Amino acid sequence: MRVVILAAGYGTRLQRDIGKDTTGDYAHLVGLPKPLVPIGSKPLISHWMKDLTEHGITGPILVVTNDFYKDHFDSWALDWKCVHLISDGTTCNDDRIGAVACMQLAVKEGNIDDDVLVIGGDTLFYDDFSLSGFLAAFQKRKESNPGASMVVSNHVPCEEVVKRGILEVNDELKVTGFLEKPNPEDTDSRRACPCFYLFSKESLPRLDSFLSEPRPMKERDATGNFVKYLYSRMPVYVYDISGRFDVGSLEDYKVCHKHFLEKEKR
Repeated sequence: MRVVILAAGYGTRLQRDIGKDTTGDYAHLVGLPKPLVPIGSKPLISHWMKDLTEHGITGPILVVTNDFYKDHFDSWALDWKCVHLISDGTTCNDDRIGAVACMQLAVKEGNIDDDVLVIGGDTLFYDDFSLSGFLAAFQKRKESNPGASMVVSNHVPCEEVVKRGILEVNDELKVTGFLEKPNPEDTDSRRACPCFYLFSKESLPRLDSFLSEPRPMKERDATGNFVKYLYSRMPVYVYDISGRFDVGSLEDYKVCHKHFLEKEKR
């Protein structure tokens, strides 16, 4: 198994929120990419690196960034010899290639011919998440279907449905539908789909076919749209988690940072 961490976003909403903050308490976050903002005592992405290396996953772990923030990641990567940085070559949000294209770039640049774990670099999960449990569940699915992929899912309240990619599943937890930010009345499902996927190596050629079709940037930049494309062509299963943190806004950041500070004190 190979690992790809997506870290090429520009964090425009978070940076905008920081710019509007009048307290000055978050001035140290100005100009930092979301995966490198401090969560507790270390950068967000380092929480994933710690979990991965503790599970014996030592690399090369591919981190896709952009040219604008690459110097920040170069400095961060000095502490992680197993990291291989890949830049998408862009320098501003208007020129971004999209998160699905970043997955494809990592597969090609890393010569990946194996199952690949894709992690969104701006997301962390609640404390009860078990990486080993997730990996074991994936292996069990592969025993009966070698081409199967697996994604995580967490239940969200009604008011959150319109903000998320929502999965529909059958009794076997096989994905049967995917709706991008639907109205709550459009589906009975409340299963959100964070960016944490384990794609089988058999599914990787589908990245090329997905991106070969004309699509607006909005579709190319939402990784859930590739899940939507994939599930109707190859089996995709769900692994339930209790919840996740993201740092898309300053308020979200405060909640996540506070939780991990308190966790470290305990």
